[in-house]
Amino acid sequence: MAKPALTFRRLTGLDRSGPPPPQTQAGQPLRPWTIPNAIVYVRAALIPVFLVVGLTSDTGTGPWIAALFVVITMGDYADGIAARVTGQYSRMGALLDPVVDRMIILAGVLVCYRFELLPRWAIIVLAAREGLMLAVGPLAIRKGVELKINWPGRWSVWPLMGAVILALCGVHTIPAILLYVGLALSIWATVLYFGSAARQLREPSIST
Repeated sequence: MAKPALTFRRLTGLDRSGPPPPQTQAGQPLRPWTIPNAIVYVRAALIPVFLVVGLTSDTGTGPWIAALFVVITMGDYADGIAARVTGQYSRMGALLDPVVDRMIILAGVLVCYRFELLPRWAIIVLAAREGLMLAVGPLAIRKGVELKINWPGRWSVWPLMGAVILALCGVHTIPAILLYVGLALSIWATVLYFGSAARQLREPSIST
């Protein structure tokens, strides 16, 4: 089957039609040494740097703190574009990328919680959701369950990241609204993930 043309929409990830790349599927080799994975590794290495800079600051806000968070966040799109341009898809990237995404969200809301930049109750709910997904991921893999990202999960990224970025810039009110929107979408996505997992576990091909 011929590969779809690399249009602007497909390059930027707006067009995700068609099956996922076969290199990312369960059972494929990890292929850890690729350009997209190198970007993921850099993003992961910058997370503790962000935490140190943010948590040791006086208020948790400032241009350098926000800029560092933006760099790590936008790296998610950089590694996706790199994968589509080079064709270097990998199982490692498919497994590691969502973990790093959740880690940066947790890092961002931790700084916001420390300095009460966002409503703490909503941060606790979001952190619990992200922690649950981090814990469930390895278990799902061992059970042979494939938790593919769904559209509510994709949609939740922008309001959540926007909430943290604006809060780190010292903006008020709007970040809280964005956090509530992102939290609602992420909870919706979680319900769909568990529904998909339950259906897969009922299939005869999935070992229990």
